[in-house]
Amino acid sequence: MEESWQSGDPYEYYMGRWSKLVAELFVDWLSLPTGLSWLDIGCGSGALSEAVITKNNPDELIAIDQSENFVSTAQQRLGNQAKCKVGNALSLPLDDASANVTVSGLVLNFLPEPEKALAEMKRVTKKGGTVAVYIWDYAGRMELLKYFWDTAVQLNPNAFSLHESHRFSKADAEELSAAFKRAGFAEVETAPIEVTTTFSDFDDYWKPFLGGQGPAPTYALKLEDTARNHLRDALAQRLPIKEDGSIPLTARAWAARGLA
Repeated sequence: MEESWQSGDPYEYYMGRWSKLVAELFVDWLSLPTGLSWLDIGCGSGALSEAVITKNNPDELIAIDQSENFVSTAQQRLGNQAKCKVGNALSLPLDDASANVTVSGLVLNFLPEPEKALAEMKRVTKKGGTVAVYIWDYAGRMELLKYFWDTAVQLNPNAFSLHESHRFSKADAEELSAAFKRAGFAEVETAPIEVTTTFSDFDDYWKPFLGGQGPAPTYALKLEDTARNHLRDALAQRLPIKEDGSIPLTARAWAARGLA
């Protein structure tokens, strides 16, 4: 299954609102001075770049994504406070030592060669500068996706290979740390970032999966109507829905940083 990562607005409804919370905590964790030059690799709709602008007042911010649609969405969101451009994380359209800080949010595990991407991030970062990333804890506490895929596999065992807990079973602190060290970074450290993803009701949980952006929504849209309705009904039975209709879940990301 070839998942879609092209459209900014559906992504915001699906994952953007939660990635915004993680981005803010991630920038707090970095605790870097204001006025630095930053690169945001795989910027998506611009949540991480926005957090950098709000919290760190960068001297310069360049945001890069391979999707023209996401780049357009990010540029509209960030205005003249950032330069957004199309580019590939495995071959960045940037000179060596272009920035003090290079960051990437919720991207690394989707890249075909993550260590090559880390090497590129190191190349475009000034000596002694910071490179930092975060990814969802798919195999652990990423409950909004775990409920979806556990239910999908229960109904269709052939979906197991698509389950993000299975696909990204090593998306954890240990593997992130090892990847950073293999890429030659110094003073590598990791940390969990945990947020509460509270859905107001079942529709608030389910409808984002119909937007077609990312693995789970792509899977949902490819189902026949009857199978999709079975999945919806099974989820409604499985999720921990409270008496007021709300659905409180937990999402955890793993962050890593090192010095170039």
